Amino acid sequence: MVKQSAQPPALPGLLDTPRPGSNLPEYTVSDLSRQLKHTIEETFGAVRVRGEISECKLHSSGHCYITLKDENAVLAAVCWKGNVGKLGLKPEIGMEVICTGRLTTYAGQSKYQLVIEAMALAGMGALLKMLEERKKKLAAEGLFDPSRKQLLPYLPNVIGVVTSPTGAVIRDILHRLADRFPRHVLVWSVAVQGDAAARQIADAIKGFNDLKENGPIPRPDILIVARGGGSVEDLMPFNEEIVVRAVAASNIPVIAAVGHETDTTLIDFAADVRAPTPTAAAEMAVPVRDNLLAQVMDDGLRLFQAIRRAMSDRRERLDLIERALGDPARVLEPLVQRLDERAERLILAWQGYFERRTGRLAEAVGKIRHPRDVLQLAAQRYTHVEHKIEALWRELFLRKQNRLEILGSVLGNLSPRAVLGRGYVLVQDLSGRVIISRGQLKRDDKVNIEFQDGQRNAVIIDE
Repeated sequence: MVKQSAQPPALPGLLDTPRPGSNLPEYTVSDLSRQLKHTIEETFGAVRVRGEISECKLHSSGHCYITLKDENAVLAAVCWKGNVGKLGLKPEIGMEVICTGRLTTYAGQSKYQLVIEAMALAGMGALLKMLEERKKKLAAEGLFDPSRKQLLPYLPNVIGVVTSPTGAVIRDILHRLADRFPRHVLVWSVAVQGDAAARQIADAIKGFNDLKENGPIPRPDILIVARGGGSVEDLMPFNEEIVVRAVAASNIPVIAAVGHETDTTLIDFAADVRAPTPTAAAEMAVPVRDNLLAQVMDDGLRLFQAIRRAMSDRRERLDLIERALGDPARVLEPLVQRLDERAERLILAWQGYFERRTGRLAEAVGKIRHPRDVLQLAAQRYTHVEHKIEALWRELFLRKQNRLEILGSVLGNLSPRAVLGRGYVLVQDLSGRVIISRGQLKRDDKVNIEFQDGQRNAVIIDE
C-alpha cells in the first residue's frame, strides 16, 4: 500500500519560500510606513522650502491645504488650524513664499507633505508682485473707478479718525485741526499693524458709516484713515482686501493718510482723496479759519464797494434823466388847466341834460290819466263786454236746447221699445241677447219677453 502525504505538494512559483542564505527582512505595510515616517521626520525635522503656491484650500475645519511648486516638482503642504492665524499673511494662489516647517508622511495616501509652521513672502519682489496682482483684481471690479469718488465737504462739523490712539499721528492731526479750524473729532481706536489690524480698521470704517445722523453719537461728515510711516510689511493691513473694500463702500468721504509721501497702499486708490501725510490730511479736511474770516471780510468789503458804486451810477443816471425831463411842474401846469376846463364843461353839460330830462318828464306827466279815470273806463268796458258775453251764451244755449229736443224725438222714434205699444214684444235670452231668429233658440231655452207694461219669462217647448 502507498501511504498518502498529509499536505499536498507545493506548486513551484506560487508560494513564497525563503531562499537559502537570504537575510532580506520582511515588513508589513504599516511597519514600512512607520519606518518611513520616522526616517523622514528625523531627517527633515526643520526645513525651509521656497516655492509658488499653485493650490490653496481653506477647509471648513480651519486647516489650510496648500500645494507648492517650482519648475520641476510639486510638494503637498498643510497648515493646521492653530497656525493659520499666526502666518501673518493670507496664502493666495500665485504667491512665491518661503515656508518653514517639517516633513512628514501621510500613510493613508502613501505620500509625504510639509507641515507649515511659518510662512513669509520670498523677498520684496514677491510681495510687490502679490500687491500688483491684488491691485489689478480690485481695479477690475471698479473699486478704484474715479466716478466713485466723493467730494469732500468744505467745512465738516464732525471728523472721524481711524488710527492708533497712542501714536504721534493722532496728536499731529488734532494739533493741525486746532490750528486751522477747530472741529468736533471722533477717534476710533484700532491697531495699525499686526494680524488683527486689517479687521479692526475695516470694522471702524463700517462702524462710522452705521452711525445714525441724528443719533446720540454724531455721524462724521468726513473720515481720515491714518498711520505713520513704516516698512512695506508694517503697512500691509492697509493693503488687505477687507480694508480696501470697506473704504470703497463708505458713504462718508474718506481721506487716506498712510505713511509718508512716498508710501503707497491700496486704500490710496480706493479712498476719495489721498493725503501724503496725516498732517496733510488734516489740512485737506478743513480750511484755515483766519483765512476764511479774512476772505469773508474781504468779500464783504468788495460787496459794499460794489453796492456803493452801483448806487453812485444809478444816481448819476437819475440826474441825467432829471435834466432831460425838465421841471415836472411846468409840464403839469397846462394839463391842470385843461383839466379844470373839462371839469367845468362837464358840470354844465350835466346841468343841461338834467333840465331837458325834467321838461320831458313834466310833459309826460301832463299826458298821463289819473288812475281813477283809467279804472272807471276799464270797469265800463268790462260791463259792456260782460253783457255781450251773457247774450251770446243765452243764444247759444237756446240753439243747443232746440237741437237736443229734436234729437231726443228722433231717438225715441227709432227705439225698439217704441213699437211695444202697438202689440210688439222684445225677446231676449237670459244673457240679455236680443233674439231675432228662431234658429237662435232650442227646446227648454229660457227667454225674457218684454211688453209695453212689463216683462214675463217663458220656456221654449218645441223644436
